[in-house]
Amino acid sequence: MPAEAPLTPKAAERLSRELTLHSDDLAARALNSDWGTELDGKQVKRWGDAMGQVLIRRRDKEVLDWESGRHPSAPANDPQLLVIEVDGGRVQMKEKNEETGSRWREDKAATISTYLPGDGKDRVPEKLVTTHVATMRATEPFGRLVRLEAERRGLCGAEQVIALADAGNWTDPLFERELHGYVRIVDWRHAQEHLWDCARAAREGEEKATAALAGQWETLLWKGKVKEVIAALEAESARAGPPQTTDGAEHPRRVLASNVGYFRKNGGHMDYPAYRKRGWPIGSGVVESGVKQFNKRVKGTEQFWTERGLEPVLCLRGLWLSQDDRWSRYWTTRPAYWAA
Repeated sequence: MPAEAPLTPKAAERLSRELTLHSDDLAARALNSDWGTELDGKQVKRWGDAMGQVLIRRRDKEVLDWESGRHPSAPANDPQLLVIEVDGGRVQMKEKNEETGSRWREDKAATISTYLPGDGKDRVPEKLVTTHVATMRATEPFGRLVRLEAERRGLCGAEQVIALADAGNWTDPLFERELHGYVRIVDWRHAQEHLWDCARAAREGEEKATAALAGQWETLLWKGKVKEVIAALEAESARAGPPQTTDGAEHPRRVLASNVGYFRKNGGHMDYPAYRKRGWPIGSGVVESGVKQFNKRVKGTEQFWTERGLEPVLCLRGLWLSQDDRWSRYWTTRPAYWAA
């Protein structure tokens, strides 16, 4: 049957749910078991692609409306704390990248979560509701999707907004474009990892000395003494000497020099004592978990995608993973007989 064959709302919802959770063939197997049909994975995928494309078109229209000044409705109750996190995963494509020769490409994901702040002492921040966005598109259109979803979740009325990520090569520019003026926090765990990389470079091959130095720098950073951390890294970098053109990315001189730049650039987003005192989260574990949830469906040694085939799955899975009941609301508003 063609993808245009009509489905009842219940059948469309069930088929889409199976495709968000399982591969095409496994989804077909589950449906055949329950419905007594003889569908194959290709047929189920055609339907799923068509339904996902409907969501993509709706999403793209919402972005165009937003760019024209028509903003989404805000929630009835303004959130106390809205936390926006972004990160990237990895998926295999059918076609290799001509420049790198690799099939792996990055899918980008965002989580937008409401929180009750902690008290800075015993009560930790309490996450309430998280919604998800993911795409294979470039950073700038992804940023529009993030901004739109943040506004839908109460960005403009929230008492406090935090943009939280690993300060990677595209996450910081995205926040600067779409969330300029809001508090930005560098994920604590990633900052730790950078310090350990520097300690290994400075005390190469000396495990005890590496652990002691990394622990010393971690303590300084935890206490908010970013300037002291930078000064210590500068001293180690000066001792090792400037990077040479023959040094690879993992060479100790290059590791130290690049991380001096990293902490100079991002030190203003590492005031961890102040963040903890206000009861804010300092780790991007929510979006990292979100990336894993998307990867459960789209990443695997036997899965190879085209961008056109992957985008509908990401869109449907984002709808499914979101915790604000949007999946149910979406399918209950479908026509009596629904065709893509």
